[in-house]
Amino acid sequence: MEWFSGVSPVLQALLATIFTWLMTALGASAVFFFRSVNRKILDSMLGFAAGVMIAASFWSLLAPAIEMAEEIGLPAWLPAVVGFLLGGGFLKLIDTILPHLHMGLATEEAEGPKTTWKRIVLLVLAITLHNIPEGLAVGVAFGAVPAGLSSANLSGAIALALGIGIQNFPEGVAVSMPLRGEGISRFKSFWTGQLSALVEPIAGVIGAAAVLAMRPVLPYALAFAAGAMIYVVVEELIPESQRGSSTDVATIGALLGFAVMMLLDVALG
Repeated sequence: MEWFSGVSPVLQALLATIFTWLMTALGASAVFFFRSVNRKILDSMLGFAAGVMIAASFWSLLAPAIEMAEEIGLPAWLPAVVGFLLGGGFLKLIDTILPHLHMGLATEEAEGPKTTWKRIVLLVLAITLHNIPEGLAVGVAFGAVPAGLSSANLSGAIALALGIGIQNFPEGVAVSMPLRGEGISRFKSFWTGQLSALVEPIAGVIGAAAVLAMRPVLPYALAFAAGAMIYVVVEELIPESQRGSSTDVATIGALLGFAVMMLLDVALG
Protein backbone atom coordinates (compact mmCIF):
# COMPACT_ATOMS: atom_id res chain seq x y z
CA MET A 1 0.00 0.00 0.00
CA GLU A 2 3.04 2.31 -0.07
CA TRP A 3 2.20 3.44 -3.60
CA PHE A 4 -1.30 4.38 -2.43
CA SER A 5 -0.02 6.50 0.46
CA GLY A 6 2.31 8.29 -1.92
CA VAL A 7 -0.35 9.63 -4.28
CA SER A 8 -2.33 12.84 -3.78
CA PRO A 9 -5.39 12.81 -1.48
CA VAL A 10 -7.63 13.73 -4.43
CA LEU A 11 -6.43 10.69 -6.39
CA GLN A 12 -6.79 8.54 -3.26
CA ALA A 13 -10.39 9.74 -2.91
CA LEU A 14 -11.06 9.03 -6.59
CA LEU A 15 -9.68 5.48 -6.37
CA ALA A 16 -11.54 4.80 -3.11
CA THR A 17 -14.87 6.01 -4.51
CA ILE A 18 -14.36 4.07 -7.74
CA PHE A 19 -14.13 1.03 -5.45
CA THR A 20 -17.40 1.95 -3.71
CA TRP A 21 -19.06 2.47 -7.10
CA LEU A 22 -17.81 -0.92 -8.34
CA MET A 23 -19.24 -2.59 -5.24
CA THR A 24 -22.62 -1.10 -6.09
CA ALA A 25 -22.28 -2.39 -9.66
CA LEU A 26 -21.37 -5.84 -8.33
CA GLY A 27 -24.50 -5.89 -6.19
CA ALA A 28 -26.62 -4.62 -9.07
CA SER A 29 -25.38 -7.50 -11.25
CA ALA A 30 -27.59 -9.83 -9.18
CA VAL A 31 -30.37 -9.09 -11.70
CA PHE A 32 -28.55 -11.28 -14.22
CA PHE A 33 -28.94 -14.29 -11.92
CA PHE A 34 -32.22 -13.69 -10.08
CA ARG A 35 -35.54 -12.19 -11.08
CA SER A 36 -36.60 -11.19 -7.58
CA VAL A 37 -35.32 -11.04 -4.02
CA ASN A 38 -37.08 -12.16 -0.87
CA ARG A 39 -38.55 -9.17 0.96
CA LYS A 40 -36.90 -10.20 4.25
CA ILE A 41 -33.51 -10.28 2.55
CA LEU A 42 -34.17 -6.90 0.97
CA ASP A 43 -35.18 -5.40 4.31
CA SER A 44 -32.10 -6.83 6.01
CA MET A 45 -29.90 -5.31 3.28
CA LEU A 46 -31.49 -1.90 3.67
CA GLY A 47 -31.14 -2.16 7.45
CA PHE A 48 -27.49 -3.17 7.08
CA ALA A 49 -26.80 -0.16 4.86
CA ALA A 50 -28.48 2.11 7.41
CA GLY A 51 -26.38 0.66 10.25
CA VAL A 52 -23.13 1.17 8.35
CA MET A 53 -24.02 4.77 7.54
CA ILE A 54 -25.00 5.57 11.13
CA ALA A 55 -21.75 4.10 12.49
CA ALA A 56 -19.66 5.83 9.82
CA SER A 57 -21.33 9.14 10.62
CA PHE A 58 -20.08 8.98 14.19
CA TRP A 59 -16.87 6.96 14.20
CA SER A 60 -15.42 8.25 10.91
CA LEU A 61 -16.87 11.76 10.71
CA LEU A 62 -18.35 13.34 13.85
CA ALA A 63 -15.80 12.02 16.36
CA PRO A 64 -12.83 13.21 14.25
CA ALA A 65 -14.58 16.57 13.71
CA ILE A 66 -14.88 17.03 17.48
CA GLU A 67 -11.25 16.05 18.07
CA MET A 68 -10.03 18.37 15.30
CA ALA A 69 -11.99 21.29 16.74
CA GLU A 70 -10.28 20.78 20.10
CA GLU A 71 -6.84 20.53 18.49
CA ILE A 72 -7.21 23.77 16.56
CA GLY A 73 -8.68 25.68 19.50
CA LEU A 74 -12.37 25.80 18.56
CA PRO A 75 -15.22 24.87 20.95
CA ALA A 76 -15.44 21.08 20.54
CA TRP A 77 -19.15 21.14 19.81
CA LEU A 78 -19.25 24.01 17.31
CA PRO A 79 -18.09 22.45 14.00
CA ALA A 80 -19.90 19.19 14.75
CA VAL A 81 -23.26 20.81 15.42
CA VAL A 82 -23.07 23.46 12.69
CA GLY A 83 -21.72 21.11 10.02
CA PHE A 84 -24.15 18.35 10.93
CA LEU A 85 -27.20 20.62 10.62
CA LEU A 86 -25.92 22.16 7.39
CA GLY A 87 -25.43 18.69 5.89
CA GLY A 88 -28.98 17.65 6.72
CA GLY A 89 -30.29 21.00 5.51
CA PHE A 90 -28.45 20.64 2.21
CA LEU A 91 -30.05 17.24 1.53
CA LYS A 92 -33.46 18.65 2.48
CA LEU A 93 -32.95 21.50 0.01
CA ILE A 94 -31.99 19.11 -2.79
CA ASP A 95 -34.99 16.93 -1.89
CA THR A 96 -37.23 19.97 -2.23
CA ILE A 97 -36.00 21.29 -5.58
CA LEU A 98 -35.31 18.02 -7.43
CA PRO A 99 -38.17 15.69 -8.42
CA HIS A 100 -37.56 12.12 -7.22
CA LEU A 101 -39.41 8.97 -6.22
CA HIS A 102 -38.55 6.51 -3.46
CA MET A 103 -38.69 2.77 -4.05
CA GLY A 104 -42.03 1.06 -3.48
CA LEU A 105 -44.11 4.22 -3.91
CA ALA A 106 -46.56 5.05 -6.67
CA THR A 107 -45.45 7.58 -9.29
CA GLU A 108 -48.05 10.03 -7.95
CA GLU A 109 -46.14 10.08 -4.63
CA ALA A 110 -43.01 11.59 -6.16
CA GLU A 111 -41.43 14.32 -4.04
CA GLY A 112 -40.23 17.74 -5.16
CA PRO A 113 -41.70 19.86 -7.97
CA LYS A 114 -44.36 18.29 -10.16
CA THR A 115 -42.96 16.84 -13.37
CA THR A 116 -43.79 14.64 -16.34
CA TRP A 117 -40.51 12.74 -16.07
CA LYS A 118 -40.73 8.97 -16.39
CA ARG A 119 -40.92 6.78 -13.29
CA ILE A 120 -37.48 5.24 -13.81
CA VAL A 121 -35.87 8.70 -14.03
CA LEU A 122 -37.49 9.72 -10.74
CA LEU A 123 -36.30 6.49 -9.10
CA VAL A 124 -32.73 6.98 -10.33
CA LEU A 125 -32.69 10.56 -9.02
CA ALA A 126 -33.82 9.44 -5.56
CA ILE A 127 -31.14 6.76 -5.38
CA THR A 128 -28.46 9.09 -6.74
CA LEU A 129 -29.29 11.72 -4.12
CA HIS A 130 -28.48 9.40 -1.26
CA ASN A 131 -25.17 8.33 -2.82
CA ILE A 132 -23.84 11.90 -2.83
CA PRO A 133 -23.20 11.99 0.96
CA GLU A 134 -21.35 8.65 0.80
CA GLY A 135 -18.92 9.87 -1.85
CA LEU A 136 -18.53 13.20 -0.09
CA ALA A 137 -17.75 11.48 3.22
CA VAL A 138 -15.00 9.35 1.68
CA GLY A 139 -13.52 12.33 -0.17
CA VAL A 140 -13.45 14.54 2.93
CA ALA A 141 -11.83 11.74 4.95
CA PHE A 142 -8.95 11.40 2.48
CA GLY A 143 -8.64 15.16 2.10
CA ALA A 144 -8.27 15.45 5.88
CA VAL A 145 -5.18 13.23 6.09
CA PRO A 146 -2.55 15.86 5.10
CA ALA A 147 -3.77 18.14 7.91
CA GLY A 148 -1.55 16.13 10.26
CA LEU A 149 -4.15 15.92 13.01
CA SER A 150 -4.21 12.83 15.19
CA SER A 151 -7.87 12.19 14.42
CA ALA A 152 -7.34 12.15 10.64
CA ASN A 153 -5.23 9.33 9.24
CA LEU A 154 -5.01 7.23 6.09
CA SER A 155 -6.07 4.00 7.84
CA GLY A 156 -9.26 5.64 9.07
CA ALA A 157 -10.07 6.95 5.59
CA ILE A 158 -9.49 3.49 4.09
CA ALA A 159 -11.70 1.94 6.78
CA LEU A 160 -14.49 4.36 5.86
CA ALA A 161 -14.15 3.53 2.15
CA LEU A 162 -14.24 -0.20 2.95
CA GLY A 163 -17.36 0.24 5.08
CA ILE A 164 -19.16 2.28 2.43
CA GLY A 165 -18.10 -0.26 -0.21
CA ILE A 166 -19.38 -3.21 1.83
CA GLN A 167 -22.78 -1.58 2.34
CA ASN A 168 -22.92 -0.58 -1.34
CA PHE A 169 -23.05 -4.24 -2.39
CA PRO A 170 -26.42 -4.98 -0.74
CA GLU A 171 -27.49 -1.46 -1.71
CA GLY A 172 -26.87 -2.32 -5.36
CA VAL A 173 -29.03 -5.42 -4.95
CA ALA A 174 -31.72 -3.39 -3.16
CA VAL A 175 -31.82 -0.92 -6.05
CA SER A 176 -31.68 -3.18 -9.10
CA MET A 177 -33.90 -6.06 -7.96
CA PRO A 178 -37.03 -3.97 -7.30
CA LEU A 179 -36.58 -2.37 -10.72
CA ARG A 180 -36.42 -5.81 -12.26
CA GLY A 181 -39.55 -6.71 -10.31
CA GLU A 182 -41.33 -3.78 -11.95
CA GLY A 183 -40.80 -5.38 -15.33
CA ILE A 184 -37.71 -3.42 -16.39
CA SER A 185 -35.18 -5.46 -18.39
CA ARG A 186 -32.20 -7.09 -16.70
CA PHE A 187 -29.66 -4.87 -18.42
CA LYS A 188 -31.61 -1.67 -17.76
CA SER A 189 -32.10 -2.64 -14.09
CA PHE A 190 -28.36 -3.30 -13.75
CA TRP A 191 -27.44 -0.12 -15.59
CA THR A 192 -29.73 1.94 -13.40
CA GLY A 193 -28.42 0.32 -10.21
CA GLN A 194 -24.77 1.00 -10.96
CA LEU A 195 -25.48 4.42 -12.43
CA SER A 196 -26.94 5.55 -9.11
CA ALA A 197 -23.48 5.25 -7.49
CA LEU A 198 -21.52 6.88 -10.31
CA VAL A 199 -21.98 10.16 -8.49
CA GLU A 200 -19.79 8.90 -5.63
CA PRO A 201 -16.42 9.39 -7.40
CA ILE A 202 -17.53 12.89 -8.43
CA ALA A 203 -18.57 13.80 -4.88
CA GLY A 204 -15.41 12.18 -3.50
CA VAL A 205 -13.09 14.28 -5.64
CA ILE A 206 -15.03 17.46 -4.82
CA GLY A 207 -14.91 16.68 -1.09
CA ALA A 208 -11.17 15.98 -1.05
CA ALA A 209 -10.31 19.02 -3.18
CA ALA A 210 -12.51 21.33 -1.09
CA VAL A 211 -10.91 20.49 2.26
CA LEU A 212 -7.41 20.69 0.77
CA ALA A 213 -8.16 24.16 -0.58
CA MET A 214 -9.91 25.37 2.59
CA ARG A 215 -8.34 23.49 5.50
CA PRO A 216 -10.07 25.56 8.25
CA VAL A 217 -13.44 24.13 7.13
CA LEU A 218 -12.24 20.55 7.61
CA PRO A 219 -14.11 19.72 10.86
CA TYR A 220 -17.22 21.40 9.47
CA ALA A 221 -16.91 19.36 6.25
CA LEU A 222 -16.66 16.08 8.17
CA ALA A 223 -19.77 16.94 10.20
CA PHE A 224 -21.53 18.13 7.03
CA ALA A 225 -21.04 14.71 5.43
CA ALA A 226 -22.33 13.05 8.62
CA GLY A 227 -25.47 15.18 8.67
CA ALA A 228 -26.18 14.41 5.02
CA MET A 229 -25.77 10.67 5.61
CA ILE A 230 -28.02 10.64 8.67
CA TYR A 231 -30.66 12.53 6.69
CA VAL A 232 -30.63 9.76 4.07
CA VAL A 233 -30.81 7.04 6.72
CA VAL A 234 -33.78 8.54 8.54
CA GLU A 235 -35.62 9.82 5.47
CA GLU A 236 -35.18 6.81 3.21
CA LEU A 237 -33.33 3.68 4.35
CA ILE A 238 -35.00 3.04 7.70
CA PRO A 239 -38.59 3.78 6.51
CA GLU A 240 -38.10 1.58 3.45
CA SER A 241 -36.62 -1.28 5.51
CA GLN A 242 -39.53 -1.08 7.96
CA ARG A 243 -42.25 -0.90 5.28
CA GLY A 244 -42.90 -4.66 5.24
CA SER A 245 -43.76 -7.12 7.99
CA SER A 246 -40.16 -8.22 8.70
CA THR A 247 -39.23 -5.21 10.83
CA ASP A 248 -37.18 -7.31 13.25
CA VAL A 249 -35.02 -8.60 10.39
CA ALA A 250 -34.38 -5.05 9.23
CA THR A 251 -33.47 -4.01 12.77
CA ILE A 252 -31.02 -6.88 13.16
CA GLY A 253 -29.51 -5.92 9.79
CA ALA A 254 -29.00 -2.37 11.06
CA LEU A 255 -27.28 -3.65 14.22
CA LEU A 256 -24.97 -5.86 12.15
CA GLY A 257 -24.17 -3.00 9.79
CA PHE A 258 -23.32 -0.71 12.69
CA ALA A 259 -21.12 -3.40 14.26
CA VAL A 260 -19.24 -4.06 11.01
CA MET A 261 -18.49 -0.37 10.43
CA MET A 262 -17.50 0.13 14.08
CA LEU A 263 -15.16 -2.86 13.86
CA LEU A 264 -13.54 -1.54 10.68
CA ASP A 265 -13.06 1.95 12.05
CA VAL A 266 -11.76 0.94 15.47
CA ALA A 267 -9.55 -1.89 14.17
CA LEU A 268 -8.12 -0.04 11.17
CA GLY A 269 -8.55 3.62 12.14
